[in-house]
Amino acid sequence: MNSHFSNLARFGRGTSKRRFLIILFPLLLTLALSACESAETEPTPLPTLAYTGTAPPTEPAISNTLVLTQTAAPSPTALPLTDTPAPEPTPAPANPASFPDPNRYEWRAFATGLSSPVGLANAGDGSGRLFVLEQAGVVRIIQEGEILGEPFLDISTQVSCCGERGLLGLAFHPNYAENGLFYVNYTDLNGDTSISRFRASEDPNWADPASEVRLLRVAQPFRNHNGGVVEFGPDGYLYLGLGDGGSGGDPMNNGQNTGVLLGKILRLDVDGGEPYAIPPDNPFAGGGGAPEVWAYGLRNPWRLAFDRQTGDLYIADVGQNVWEEVNFWPAGSPGGANFGWNYLEGSHPYLPGASPEGLELVNPVAEYDHSLGCSVTGGVVYRGAELPEWQGIYLYGDYCSGLIWGLFQAEDGTWQNRLLFETRASIASFGEDEAGEVYFADRQGNVFRLEER
Repeated sequence: MNSHFSNLARFGRGTSKRRFLIILFPLLLTLALSACESAETEPTPLPTLAYTGTAPPTEPAISNTLVLTQTAAPSPTALPLTDTPAPEPTPAPANPASFPDPNRYEWRAFATGLSSPVGLANAGDGSGRLFVLEQAGVVRIIQEGEILGEPFLDISTQVSCCGERGLLGLAFHPNYAENGLFYVNYTDLNGDTSISRFRASEDPNWADPASEVRLLRVAQPFRNHNGGVVEFGPDGYLYLGLGDGGSGGDPMNNGQNTGVLLGKILRLDVDGGEPYAIPPDNPFAGGGGAPEVWAYGLRNPWRLAFDRQTGDLYIADVGQNVWEEVNFWPAGSPGGANFGWNYLEGSHPYLPGASPEGLELVNPVAEYDHSLGCSVTGGVVYRGAELPEWQGIYLYGDYCSGLIWGLFQAEDGTWQNRLLFETRASIASFGEDEAGEVYFADRQGNVFRLEER
């Protein structure tokens, strides 16, 4: 939930002075998914439904399918790489040449009746199970299309919820089938970020809350912008997304301060030490900054994702008052990238004046303003087998408007970005199953799956 809610990123945002007409109540974003917060330290609550489209907002009727229609709304800007671009990516062998016709596909209800789902993950253990994070501190299992009655993990008594707080991220160890280890990001009862490790029991559908080992505790100065994402990279290291600490405009300058963990992507070697070691090629492993830091200049990276085929990294960063952005960092590139916050919001100046001379900032590859939403929800690159037309397309959305875009890099290096689906869902998170099929969690209590009509 990270100011986008942050990632729910979409959490406590202030009223945008632009043309976004989503808010019907002053309780704007109850999940940490608002990215338009004011300078107040308390995030605004999230609405039960926020929607921007060609029709007035109405409560969606959840039936067997949620049909998403092609929208006539303008597409967000797809940006070329700037004067200080990221290194050239390795060409993806299965990248598309164009977008599929979205009218041939729909988001079909896969599971309903959940309580504020904010994350999705698979264990990679061959079980085919899908794990759903409920914000209050519970992980549930969907197996063969059914939600199991008993939770996989329940730590609700030690989780501070809600707004942009709660149980925010989940990742299974690459060798989970052998070691039973998994990692979560939650806000504890003091409101601080806890990165913790748990172990599954002999019952594969139950994990013991008493098995917790805390890797990191990060003090949070405000209630919003907690980030939340937890992902293993193709290098076997654990990547964590932490917001800038909250309030509005990064008053503590955490995004640009490499000596603190807030406003960063962290990278840990959880197999090289107890509770973790520092990868030797982290940019500040030898000094000059916090050794855990991999990338910085981020406001509220609610969700990031690695392309399972190429290893490329996509980071969706929730914006402040005007711009939402998607960043890209190619596989094999060194750490130390500065994504610009709070000198920039998207590719646009945020602070008065120019950034310091000689400071290289990486601009986003796609962005959109608040006429199309208010809090970007980072997605995943489709690498499944059931929908071959979607191969190589990164799908992402907006928590407030329910819009979903597709993004890919063409052979000439330009980024192609298109608005594909218009939903009435509060899109909290995307996820993929073991086979690479794509889902999203609707904070109203549902999980949807992309399927052919």
